[in-house]
Amino acid sequence: MKAPRATRARRAGSSRLLLAIPALLALAIAKSTFAAGCSELSAARVPAAVIALPTSGARVISATSVPGGGTAPQTFGPYCDLNVEIAPVDPSAPTIKMRIALPEQWNSKAMMYGGGGYNGTVPNVVGNVPAGPANQPTPLGRGYAVFGSDSGHVANPISPGDFAWNEEALANYAHDALKKTRDTAIYLIEQRYGQHPVRSYFAGGSTGGREALAVVQQWPKDFNGAIVLYPAYNAAALDLQFGRVTRALAAPGAFPSLAKRSALLESAMQACDKLDGALDRVISNQAACNARFDPAKAKLNGRPLRCPAGVDTGDSCLSDAQINALKVFDTPIRFSQPLASGERGYPGFNTWGTDLGRPGEGLQLVVNRLGLNTLQPDYPMPVHGTGFAEGAPYHSGFWDEWVRYFVTRNPAFNSLTLDPANLGPWRARVDALSLRQDVNQTDLSDFVAHGGKILMAHGTSDQLVSTRATAEYYRRVQRDMGVGQTRRFMRYYEIPGYAHAASTVFNAAWDSLTALENWVERGIAPKRQIVTDTVAVPGRTRPLCEYPAWPKYKSRGDVNDASSFVCVKSQKGRH
Repeated sequence: MKAPRATRARRAGSSRLLLAIPALLALAIAKSTFAAGCSELSAARVPAAVIALPTSGARVISATSVPGGGTAPQTFGPYCDLNVEIAPVDPSAPTIKMRIALPEQWNSKAMMYGGGGYNGTVPNVVGNVPAGPANQPTPLGRGYAVFGSDSGHVANPISPGDFAWNEEALANYAHDALKKTRDTAIYLIEQRYGQHPVRSYFAGGSTGGREALAVVQQWPKDFNGAIVLYPAYNAAALDLQFGRVTRALAAPGAFPSLAKRSALLESAMQACDKLDGALDRVISNQAACNARFDPAKAKLNGRPLRCPAGVDTGDSCLSDAQINALKVFDTPIRFSQPLASGERGYPGFNTWGTDLGRPGEGLQLVVNRLGLNTLQPDYPMPVHGTGFAEGAPYHSGFWDEWVRYFVTRNPAFNSLTLDPANLGPWRARVDALSLRQDVNQTDLSDFVAHGGKILMAHGTSDQLVSTRATAEYYRRVQRDMGVGQTRRFMRYYEIPGYAHAASTVFNAAWDSLTALENWVERGIAPKRQIVTDTVAVPGRTRPLCEYPAWPKYKSRGDVNDASSFVCVKSQKGRH
């Protein structure tokens, strides 16, 4: 008696599968055991077909065996250092320059680093993640294959935005280079080790934070987790706010000196430091400070911060012109109509209590440069002084480059004449740029379905990217994904006193990578996260509070110890 046709078909299929198993097994073994040595990769080429976005392929420029080194606990083993170039489709476009470090003792994982500002340099992939701790190994030291790129152009030190003349270079900077870099790196990782990474992560801050959100939103299966710090996600909207602030600071008498900004910071400290229960030179209840502090009415050492009659009389007070400009910095820009990306404006900054620059040396010079710097905005923009600490505000230089090279594509255009709230004939161009640059999608369902997790953090004293914007994005995700669902894959923390990438008030160090690994790989959600100050009071700690909570002193215990603080959500004030 014959078996039913369906049964015979199943048996035949099973027989074919059994016959195929040895061949499949041999292929799997060959793929898992083949590993190219470092020198064998020195002339490797990456076919354009394995890169999802259009390129002309990629090639390894150099492959160098590097011995282990470092200082404990940040030691690392030997690795293969690859310099790679991804060729453009447009022969007039720049190549994408990238670097990959492939450790001999690989942990089967990959880490991609984001850039900063207008990019144009390859990030230090053998270093730490943004705000990473010094008492834990770097990703390379943990055995990660690490990589990053210049986003598709080499920075021009005189005009860092001039690459935007070329459409392919502009698209690469906006986000296309991220996918091209990742796909190239994965191909070379597979060549080196004979297998695909079992986990991949992304880490970046500022522009790199925007890039972290870009890969999560656009290529949700490429990464298992992302460390997102102070993300400039709505970049076009932020540029327009930069323009509004720049025009305010350019008004006659409106630009405050370093000494005046120091007086403002001290006045805010005297008014707001105690709002969290501890006099520790850190403003933790920033929302309450935003709501209560008014430089026109504030005191400094018992005297009015406002100069007599509002007329500039010296470095220990602020004139009305300077107060008005600083209030522009504190308040949002509202567009006459939404950008094509959907953005309707950009929030103000936490101006009261933020270090916008003050006299000092060392790290303070970096803080000053990222703040209002030393020279008043003007035309042409004085963005390149004779020394590191000279130039117009970083915001103003960024705005000026964006207007001249991204928007008008006229290097002689006076950026101070463009009204960012009423764009006139430049409206269509800015709309097009917003669709490229604003990375503001909030439906992250595909990333979540892939098991992805996000750790996002932002310093409340950031002078370049507003925490209010980051909080707004987080609330949008909660609105569209649901509060409960959002908490299953995302955390957002605000770090009191931390400025943009560097701070002399509270310079944050956080072991975000261990927290992300535990969440993704072991299912252990972040709890009781701690952030450490490395500059103002080295070694002091604070709890990382989930937004909108902030750390309040318990009225007892060491003010330099996180255990003396509790996360609370009361007294939110205006945010």
